[in-house]
Amino acid sequence: MIRKSTDIRQEEIKKAVLSIIYRDGLKKLSTKNLAKEVGISEGAIFRHFRSKKGIILAIMDDVILNMVEELRKITLKKTSPEKRLFELLCKTVTFLIENKGITILLFSEASHENDKDMLDKLNFIFNSQKQLVSKIISDGITSGLWDETVSVEDVATLYMGIPITLNIELILNRNDFSYKNFCKKMNNLLLRILKNP
Repeated sequence: MIRKSTDIRQEEIKKAVLSIIYRDGLKKLSTKNLAKEVGISEGAIFRHFRSKKGIILAIMDDVILNMVEELRKITLKKTSPEKRLFELLCKTVTFLIENKGITILLFSEASHENDKDMLDKLNFIFNSQKQLVSKIISDGITSGLWDETVSVEDVATLYMGIPITLNIELILNRNDFSYKNFCKKMNNLLLRILKNP
């Protein structure tokens, strides 16, 4: 049997965590179930991560690298605010769909464990997204595209509820969910709120 590198095994473990959470719920996330999902022994999990917390922090680091940083790139593009807002929204939706279970994991573990490291990373992820969407909204208002009387803070807060709504949709409509329609519907809602009178 070919032994897999630590990097590959760590990726498999992180993906298995999300898969178990999405499919079976947090209660089923145990080292026994995780080992079974990956096809390794329970002891092997701890050769790749020191603790369950270590796995969760690594997943949070992935969210920062693979989602937040990609959203930052979109925000800084020179395209219209309207185009950037749609791209930002769809990138977020796509990431969450590709990483089902991430929203449950981030909010449940960080808040229930009341762990400072997890809460700090969750706070960074949440506030970074909020700042990025706020910048796009501000750019649209400054350019005269959107209503200047709209509260940027309120729309950004509303935007941050979209991933929660997406998570509910994914759980309730596992087989019949169209993320493209979801993207369009949420974007149209935001544009109606931002529209100049």
